[in-house]
Amino acid sequence: MPELPEVESIRKQLEKFLVGHLIKKVEVNWRKSLPEREDKIIGAKIEKVHRFGKILEIELSNKFSLVIHVKMTGQLIYRGPNLEPAGQLSRKIIGGVPGKHTHVVFYLDKGGILYFNDVRKFGWIRIIETEKAHRETMIGKMGLEPLKDLTAEKFENILKSSKRPVKLVIMDQTKIAGVGNIYANDALWLAKIHPKKESKKLGNEEIRDLYDAIHKVLKKGIEKGGSSENSYVTPDGGEGEYQHFTLIYGKEGEVCERCHLTKFEKFFLSGRGTYFCPNCQKY
Repeated sequence: MPELPEVESIRKQLEKFLVGHLIKKVEVNWRKSLPEREDKIIGAKIEKVHRFGKILEIELSNKFSLVIHVKMTGQLIYRGPNLEPAGQLSRKIIGGVPGKHTHVVFYLDKGGILYFNDVRKFGWIRIIETEKAHRETMIGKMGLEPLKDLTAEKFENILKSSKRPVKLVIMDQTKIAGVGNIYANDALWLAKIHPKKESKKLGNEEIRDLYDAIHKVLKKGIEKGGSSENSYVTPDGGEGEYQHFTLIYGKEGEVCERCHLTKFEKFFLSGRGTYFCPNCQKY
């Protein structure tokens, strides 16, 4: 599932491409992707694009918002006048646009089009009054934004209040919004902390190192446009590059680049592939 850097990369491009456009028509091919009636937003202007953890909000001029969660395979692809030049679509956009996996199409003024593709159909778009969007959707349950609201003190309080493995705590979206499996693995390796270590047993120096490591890997992820390991693509139809810069994620069997003594190992923690260096990240 796309994490904070991927969704932030989507947000930045959507802001560039969509703000100022009018919604002229909406075509819904799979009603579960967009359950509300689309006539609520016809004629509205797109004013802002926000991100809350892994969730997007497109704020409209008529006091409604589009709240979007792409989930596992959802993709937002833009074609139109603000896209110059319009590059070749990634092969991860299965069937192209429009195609058999295109479930919602937003037709905009000036010839702009925003497609919502979703192979597995887990993603969703909701039309909801802007003033209710934060209360009546998953946005209201989001934890602190790690690059904005999560201070070192708040981070310490979160870790010290849990007996769960530290990896599960930093991936808990009700505690910290947007950190998923890829960036949790990389941050824990960077901070030299074993993913299974009980959160409240972390020392002060470990907490500071992990706080800094989370910031570092998330910023690097945004810089590289996110990770296109699976279905994630950017709205211009391209791919992110962080998958070529991961620190430990996906590197089972490779020699640790820091200690050069052991190979990275992998196990599953709550069903998620978890990587660690037996020498650098002792349990």
